[in-house]
Amino acid sequence: MVAPVHKKIEKKLARIKRGNLFFLSDFRGLGTDAAIRKALSRLCNKKRIKRVAHGIYLMPEMDPLLGEVLPSMEYIAQSIAKKEHIRIKPAGAHALHKLGLSTQVPMRLVYLTDGPLRQIKIGRAAIKFKPTTPKKLSLQGEISSLIIQALEELGTKNLEESTIQRIKELLQKEDPNKLYADIKLAPSRISDFLFLLLNKPE
Repeated sequence: MVAPVHKKIEKKLARIKRGNLFFLSDFRGLGTDAAIRKALSRLCNKKRIKRVAHGIYLMPEMDPLLGEVLPSMEYIAQSIAKKEHIRIKPAGAHALHKLGLSTQVPMRLVYLTDGPLRQIKIGRAAIKFKPTTPKKLSLQGEISSLIIQALEELGTKNLEESTIQRIKELLQKEDPNKLYADIKLAPSRISDFLFLLLNKPE
């Protein structure tokens, strides 16, 4: 006798670690999409799992003091990118915050991607995947690529001296080969700004 869809799903869920995300598509082949959605919906109602967004679920992790612990927005974005086989890079206010150039935690994380345009709302926060050119996604350095995206947001004119100094300090932590490769790929105004900054006398 073939086991019901919900039994097959529960068996698969038993192998998922607490705090990890999973997707409706992970259960394809166990039954029809309608049957899978119904089984997952029933498990959500029983609080066995949590629906994070359309087609995205969480195996809840409980802390004895804090209660339910939700994963970070960055973890969710990276998990979606991995699942959908797309590349993503932080942009805008998200890049500024990651570099420490802004203390304000953005409620919407924007990522450049080679995937489709997509926005995922999670409570009051959101993740946006914004399609871009292959050139912007070919930036190699973890730090230099963030700086280039941050300068796209800030511009290169009328920056505070403290911001300029912070950017220079960060640039010095990047692998030189990756840094100069990325400068060549940056828009001309940003490329010029970074070149002059790196060659500015102390």
